[in-house]
Amino acid sequence: MEERLFFVGLAMGAFAWLSKRFSAEGALDTAAKTGLWHGLFCGLSAFSAVWVIMMSLDSRARFVGPAAWAVSATELYPSLAAGAVAAALGFWRGRAKGAAPEGRRYFLGEDLEWAETVFSAVLLASVLMYFVIQAFKIPSGSMRSTLLEGDHLFVNKFIYGLRVPLTGKRVLALRRVQRGDIVVFRFPVDDPRELHCGSIQYGKDFIKRVVGVGGDTVQVKGGRVLVNGAPVPDEIYAQYVDGARREAEAVKAREFTAEQYQKYWETHNLDRALEFSPPVSGPRDFFGPVKVPERSFFVMGDNRDRSCDSRYWGPVEERYLKGRAWLLYWPPSRMKTVL
Repeated sequence: MEERLFFVGLAMGAFAWLSKRFSAEGALDTAAKTGLWHGLFCGLSAFSAVWVIMMSLDSRARFVGPAAWAVSATELYPSLAAGAVAAALGFWRGRAKGAAPEGRRYFLGEDLEWAETVFSAVLLASVLMYFVIQAFKIPSGSMRSTLLEGDHLFVNKFIYGLRVPLTGKRVLALRRVQRGDIVVFRFPVDDPRELHCGSIQYGKDFIKRVVGVGGDTVQVKGGRVLVNGAPVPDEIYAQYVDGARREAEAVKAREFTAEQYQKYWETHNLDRALEFSPPVSGPRDFFGPVKVPERSFFVMGDNRDRSCDSRYWGPVEERYLKGRAWLLYWPPSRMKTVL
């Protein structure tokens, strides 16, 4: 979301810069030109506002069309519709009142002031969200009972280092990712057509607990997690809702060699190779062992029987990591530091 807010800010900044230039040159000297420019501002404003609202609702629609890599249909179409309506109304209003010089000056000055305000505010917000802190809403029950559906929390985005834009690298880290950390990350695939957990997950933010870090060997036996051959101690946060574990689910995995199993898992293809549908089939209770690649993490939901996680779709590479869950702030009755 922060990347898109950044582009909204840039668009408003470009509008403000052009408005100053047109004002200096006296370019908007007719009612029609004034209407077109005011219509552009209204359309851009409405498109941006609806776009941000739709993003905040965290739509789970499939990504389609040529804009699949960036925008979902449920974000794009309402935003375009709102922008078109606002642009038409803005053109009509600007053309109707832009015949007189004072009318043209009013619209140019008003639009310029708003554009500069939005440019500053949105750009600052996007920088803070990208580097410092971001609000996040729990979308599912995979982290029960540590975090519940609808909980709102803040994510610390600088504790693991500041992200260098467009590189996936981090600098000035305060600490490294550790086992037990609850982290937020972008789903670790780059192809918007890939199906995981029963649907397209590309571009979505997930929240899970880190079970293994680079170099660790992770295995699940009868639902119990083993890291480097030893059971994970004190998993008081883990929840099992289906009772006894089922060994029959591990049969198909035995058709692969250890090397094939590792490769399928490491390349995010294990779920398709085993042809299963999480979260109640496949390697939920019997998984691995696999070795976590360097600069990658093995993550699981605390609600082990209802979590589609690294057991199904593989490791989370460091470049997808956003930050560590920090403070649950809503609802007030559940306000706490996330551990």
